[in-house]
Amino acid sequence: MASLLSSLEAVSSVRTLTCEETSARRIVLASASPRRSQLMQEIGLKFDVMPSQVAEGDISASCPEELVMRLAHAKAADVAGRIQSGIVIGADTVVVAGGQILGKPVDLDDAAKMLRALSGREHQVYSGVAVIDAESGRSLIDYEATAVRFRQLSEAAIQRYVATGEPMDKAGAYAIQGLGSLLVTGISGDYNCVVGLPLCRLAMMLSEFGVDTL
Repeated sequence: MASLLSSLEAVSSVRTLTCEETSARRIVLASASPRRSQLMQEIGLKFDVMPSQVAEGDISASCPEELVMRLAHAKAADVAGRIQSGIVIGADTVVVAGGQILGKPVDLDDAAKMLRALSGREHQVYSGVAVIDAESGRSLIDYEATAVRFRQLSEAAIQRYVATGEPMDKAGAYAIQGLGSLLVTGISGDYNCVVGLPLCRLAMMLSEFGVDTL
């Protein structure tokens, strides 16, 4: 994929922004996900948070990797269009099981249905990442894919996990970094892709913007 890149400076704190607060050059995460914020903090990035207003259901694609890249780009572009300057990072994650794309469950029954579909099987997790220079409009888009294997789940275990509430805002209805780790027997690929932001992929993309994370 083509890379169109520029340099950047980071700001000193992580916080949620309004449009009026965005005049300074900065790194901006176009996501309200606390998991993505935590991952970015863990690699030493200083950034602001400005959630996108993209309606995810309005975007479609012919394959999951295209879908997550389109969604990641749409989120980053939405925020980039509302600020004068800054480097904006957008991300999106979906789970694919048996050829079916699983996003976030709409209710408890939907979460249980997703977990039944994943039980005792291997599935794929796709995370797309987009980086946009808000001032120039130049962008870089990529994705990562990881295979995840679930143990066989009893109906009682599914109901107990759903009752914790953890599945409700997670693609595929589980959080590998939380209680969902008890469901996973193994993975092949980038663990952070499953959490929601493939850090190695992001680091390589930022390095092309002149940002060294190590």
